[in-house]
Amino acid sequence: MKSYQFEEYGAPLVENTSEAPTASGDEVLMDVTACGVCHSDIHIWEGHFDLGNGKKLDIRGGRDLPHTLGHEIVGTVTAVGENVTDVKVGDKRVVYPWIGCGECAICKSGEEQLCNRPRQLGVDVPGGYSDTLLVPHSRYLLDYGNLSKELACTYTCSGLTAYSALQKVKSRADGGKLLIIGAGGVGLAAMAIAKSVTDAEIYVADIDPEKREAGIKAGAVDAIDPSDPAAFKSFMGMTGGGVNATIDFVGAESSAAFGVKVLAKGGKLVIVGLFGGGFTLPLPMFPIKAISVEGSYVGNLQEMRELMELARAGKLNELSITPRPMKEAYNTLEDLRAGKIVGRVVLQS
Repeated sequence: MKSYQFEEYGAPLVENTSEAPTASGDEVLMDVTACGVCHSDIHIWEGHFDLGNGKKLDIRGGRDLPHTLGHEIVGTVTAVGENVTDVKVGDKRVVYPWIGCGECAICKSGEEQLCNRPRQLGVDVPGGYSDTLLVPHSRYLLDYGNLSKELACTYTCSGLTAYSALQKVKSRADGGKLLIIGAGGVGLAAMAIAKSVTDAEIYVADIDPEKREAGIKAGAVDAIDPSDPAAFKSFMGMTGGGVNATIDFVGAESSAAFGVKVLAKGGKLVIVGLFGGGFTLPLPMFPIKAISVEGSYVGNLQEMRELMELARAGKLNELSITPRPMKEAYNTLEDLRAGKIVGRVVLQS
């Protein structure tokens, strides 16, 4: 099998050839046909998250090097273990990658993505920047129907992350106003999904004019530049006192600060992005404005099933997707880190 891996954290990806694994028991072996490139791949590749004030969260432990990134995966089944009965060789499936130990209380509650002993594909174990993938159980494979493989793979992370975050603000946003901060890959995925989840009036904020324009084209009522000193006042006037919910798909100090600042009373901020930094808010503002702040990490397997049902039924808007050959994995990571990508890049084997 051929994989594009990093042998040291932050080093360029290299093409490595190794012996392909075999499937046994509940396992399924797949030929990877498409794999999306996600901003979280950059953090794993660099080996840390920025916590602000010069502090970093070291995430270099727990995985073997060289490591194969890639968690937005679509493939074709090439072999199954002796216990597998629900998929067969030749089936085309999208892969749920947020796999836990399967034994702890968190996993048994259905929130496997939050497991403290994770086996997440492309994060903890080898992922989809490869021509071959071993999946530990067939329950993580979902039928994507007549969708293109390039679109289907994006639903496993950017789509699922957006869907789960939208579900968390739905009760506040329905019938009100919702601000989406960040019109990158995940933010635009949220725009594509939003109308199937909430009837909120949706606004977009981004410092990049090209991405603001993409947000408008995706259906936003208006798009603002949160770095503009006049943006707060004009936005509060535009919305009649703020929004009922904000989803921050950037996760920077400035974006979270703006997101909570524009909340109306009783509003909710959900932080999704992992750009990094710190977050502070005077404690009296929580009860005075009756606001809440919540984190959201990808989504669970049931949410993935719900999302794929919407997608197969044609109820989601299309995304802007740029295909690239798998050998462009390293260049794509560099382009993404430099902010040169609008929409989603999908690598193809």
